[in-house]
Amino acid sequence: MSKKKIIIINGPNLNLLGKREPEIYGHQTFEQYFEVLKDKFSDKVDLVYFQSNHEGVLIDKIHEIGFSYDGIVLNAGAFTHTSIALADAIAGVKTPVVEVHISNVHKREEFRHHSYISKNSIGIIIGFGLRGYDFAIQTFL
Repeated sequence: MSKKKIIIINGPNLNLLGKREPEIYGHQTFEQYFEVLKDKFSDKVDLVYFQSNHEGVLIDKIHEIGFSYDGIVLNAGAFTHTSIALADAIAGVKTPVVEVHISNVHKREEFRHHSYISKNSIGIIIGFGLRGYDFAIQTFL
């Protein structure tokens, strides 16, 4: 049985995990947690990580892998609430997407309650911290 190809794509400001608002996002960097995920899923998944603060770069990455990977785990950050273009990119590819949010966005500012990404995702994982990425990967297995 071949390994599944799954990519985790993080959007703007998620490169600051471990430093940014630790009361919301915790003290662990994503790179540290990614090593945990790679170890946990190494026998089943070829796991790749990509992060950008730029909307067009995220769209380009989705276009690049969106017909060849088995799954996309996407935390689009603030673009979740603003980017119709990112939603259209997801709708335009064949690879299924699971939307992830570290915090419970519904306990935060009202503008975070709407997602343009959700309607084009197969599911949403919200509010479980970094473990949400683990849960999202499991949906593709």
